Amino acid sequence: MSAPVSHRGAAERPDRRGTAGQAAPAPARGRLARFRDTVRAYLGLTKTRIIEQLLVVTVPAMILAERAIPSVWLILATLVGGAMAAASAHALNCVADADIDAKMKRTARRPTARGEVPRRNALIFGLVLGALSAVWLWATTNLLSALLSVAAIAFYVLVYTLVLKRRTSQNIVWGGAAGCMPVVIGWSAVTGTVGWPALVMFGVIFFWTPPHFWALAMKYKDDYAAAEVPMLPVVATPRQVSVRIVAYSWVMALWTFLLLPVTSWIYAAFALAGGAYFVVSAHRLHAGVKAGREVAPMRLFHLSNLYLCGLFLTIAVDAAIGLPTVL
Repeated sequence: MSAPVSHRGAAERPDRRGTAGQAAPAPARGRLARFRDTVRAYLGLTKTRIIEQLLVVTVPAMILAERAIPSVWLILATLVGGAMAAASAHALNCVADADIDAKMKRTARRPTARGEVPRRNALIFGLVLGALSAVWLWATTNLLSALLSVAAIAFYVLVYTLVLKRRTSQNIVWGGAAGCMPVVIGWSAVTGTVGWPALVMFGVIFFWTPPHFWALAMKYKDDYAAAEVPMLPVVATPRQVSVRIVAYSWVMALWTFLLLPVTSWIYAAFALAGGAYFVVSAHRLHAGVKAGREVAPMRLFHLSNLYLCGLFLTIAVDAAIGLPTVL
């Protein structure tokens, strides 16, 4: 008597294999999870945090070029094109650097290093993004901005990643020029030209990049050594590195004053106070290295991010308000 009851209970319970004993389809949640993982992996190729920083300097350059806030459409169009260009460069960088990324703790989780995205797929993804960025900028801004975006991608991938990065300790000095291009693209999107203030802003980021990146490389020196990448802290003594950080910090801080003819006291005040604080922080790092103390180079790295954002935010506010220039 008990057997029929048992069969009835089983019949009333849903069969996880589906009707007539057939295998049930994969749960939708599983498919969604895989889709999310794929999207996350491709986003990981683009290094979105770096893109955010690049876009932070683009809008102030556009506002300074306009001497007011440009149209919202132009700003959005330029940011979308710039984001695609930066994403393209970063994805192609991940393709070229997959071998060394896998050897470094800091980069071992990148999608190409972990094999989450095949290098062939990442290459196609990067090339498509680069083409789209150029077409988009040409259609929505002008040809000059589109050509500058292509030049930035080519320089970052072909010159920095494939030539400089693995061959010279000056890699980040010259390779960092690609990261300076967003201000020039932003300026050209508004004016259709490249004015001297755009070149000054280019120079600010150019001289800011070595102390910013060498501070990071001091922290991850062993990582770069394991990957056989000759970043300056790998091939030079800590004292030699900190001396160069101080030198570039001074040049950067003084270079910012070249914008005084097109800015007011608002920018001048931040350039003076912020630049002085940055230089003092660089000297403190050097003093600690010279004294043989354990130093925290990441403090300067994080400070450099705040400084650059603050400086360009001041440029934007200054230009939008439109106060009389200092000179």
